[in-house]
Amino acid sequence: MSVDVLLPSPVPVRFVAEDGTPVQPPTGYQVPEEDRLLEAYRRMVVGRRFDRQATALTKQGRLAVYPSSRGQEACQIAGVLALREDDWLFPTYRDSVALVSRGLDPVEVLTLLRGGWHCGYDPAATRVAPQCTPLATQTIHAVGMADALRRKNESGVVMAFIGDGGTSEGDFHEALNYAAVLHAPVVFFVQNNKYAISVPLAKQSAAPALAYKGIGYGIRSEQVDGNDLVAVLSVLTAAVEHARTGGGPFLVEAHTYRMDPHTNADDAGRYRDKGEVEQWEAADPLARLETYLRERGALDAAAVDAAHQAAEEFAARVREEMNADPKADPFELFEHVFAEATPQLREQRALLASELED
Repeated sequence: MSVDVLLPSPVPVRFVAEDGTPVQPPTGYQVPEEDRLLEAYRRMVVGRRFDRQATALTKQGRLAVYPSSRGQEACQIAGVLALREDDWLFPTYRDSVALVSRGLDPVEVLTLLRGGWHCGYDPAATRVAPQCTPLATQTIHAVGMADALRRKNESGVVMAFIGDGGTSEGDFHEALNYAAVLHAPVVFFVQNNKYAISVPLAKQSAAPALAYKGIGYGIRSEQVDGNDLVAVLSVLTAAVEHARTGGGPFLVEAHTYRMDPHTNADDAGRYRDKGEVEQWEAADPLARLETYLRERGALDAAAVDAAHQAAEEFAARVREEMNADPKADPFELFEHVFAEATPQLREQRALLASELED
């Protein structure tokens, strides 16, 4: 395979500038259909509102922690829209908006962040793996699933979300190598939001772009403006089609920005300045897409109002359901630990039962 085929574009692919005006994209990429862009806009509005609501729930003590993805909605929504229902998604802990957009119940999505012992939803039924907190471990799992689909002659594709920090982990490189050797139908989607908690990208990698990390493993790669929904959806659609039609794995790096702190427990002001945040807020992916669609005559004030009304109704339902105290069974502590309970486990369970009776 020619190295030129593997190389990403020299600059991130984009269709829409920060001010919402169209630009000429590179050859080979198509503007997504208008109805897909309108659906993406509606989902981005709901996703942004859900993210704000989840952040508020942490302040109310209803969530133990919440990693916001505000500013990364173009990545979250485009990743979901590029997949079919029979495809698999392997998310990180920051991808709650993507899971909600995929159609998962928001309360189930927030179960893990609430402090539950399980992910809250059925991975087999939803084709969404548990949100992964350890960096990059889900990438190897994703490759295993993709290889399983291939061996079963299923047409499904797997998409593994990962952050820039995760690309510094050995698991990520093992996954790339494994995927390339097996020719697995998997798309690695790197949301490069410029920080691994407080560590800036320049202290993580000397590569000209993280997309170049795929070349050494023989993987087609691309980089895209992660705040341009039109571009991200176009590139991911092409990447998924490449994997689905037997082309093997594909690596996409989206250049975006985490507008909020790493989590509600983080003070981002300690490692980045206000001017940097304001610069990226001016490139807000939601505002950019809205302006683009309005200028094309595809979106009017009524449609915008309807999208925001739907988002408010969605947030109200999340609030109502999350304000109800969860029904916790303390004996769940002893379930799914061993196939057959050990004597020690049975002893501990009996001790808890005795204490609860007193």
